[in-house]
Amino acid sequence: MAFDTHCHLDAQEFVHDRDAVIASACEAGVTRIVIPAVETQNFDTVRMLANRMPTGAYALGIHPLFVEKAQIEDLDVLRQQLEQYRDDPKLVAVGEIGLDLFELGLKQAPLLDKQIEFFKAQLALAKKFDLPVILHVRRAQDLVLKYLRQVGVSGGIAHAFNGSFQQAQQFIDLGFALGMGGALTYTRALQIRRLATTIDLAHLVLETDSPDIAPEWVEADTCTGQRRNSPDQVMKIAQVLARLRQCDKTEVISVTNQTAYRVLPRLRNLD
Repeated sequence: MAFDTHCHLDAQEFVHDRDAVIASACEAGVTRIVIPAVETQNFDTVRMLANRMPTGAYALGIHPLFVEKAQIEDLDVLRQQLEQYRDDPKLVAVGEIGLDLFELGLKQAPLLDKQIEFFKAQLALAKKFDLPVILHVRRAQDLVLKYLRQVGVSGGIAHAFNGSFQQAQQFIDLGFALGMGGALTYTRALQIRRLATTIDLAHLVLETDSPDIAPEWVEADTCTGQRRNSPDQVMKIAQVLARLRQCDKTEVISVTNQTAYRVLPRLRNLD
């Protein structure tokens, strides 16, 4: 029974068949689905969705790609919601937060400054409420590490990790697990596959990032042309990871589940 530690189940891509997607994941053996928020406008949505699902959990945060349109008052909204729902067992982390230099580029200094401002503020809130964080670290591993060390939080998950082995080890040393998902399934994803086989399995967790980062085998929808990922794919992702590591899928699922419990301790509240 596997966990999907990162799934945007509230996304518009699931508006027409969300219940069927949830049912399919349950039938496939997915027993935990963590739904991270991306902006204040979907805080209530992810919370209510997680609470109506036996398998659901959620995180609250402002995604770096949503920082551009965010207002400083949104940080107050986040603080208020973390306070209001601090005793909700399904609230497991602050996230999805972090930095994104892939979309941003290094030329837009004012927007990078705003990303950093929001990231540091959200790390401080995670520390205040003693919650782990779910990190977005695209092309920004070293910068994210810098602020993690400055603020000091209680670990979490570096989602969709694709850095170097040295960077991976630094995240691990700070109490983070590395998220492994659909990108792992592509034969050309050499760096991710090297990490997946080199890093101790006890430092990895499974995720899908649905509806994004579809595994290699997911075909485009004949109507929309989109390759939509879904949480039931986490079982096949586990199989690919097992094959790469030359071990049994049962071991991969068991160890990554225990790691998810370690870095997101509130997941145990759902047992």
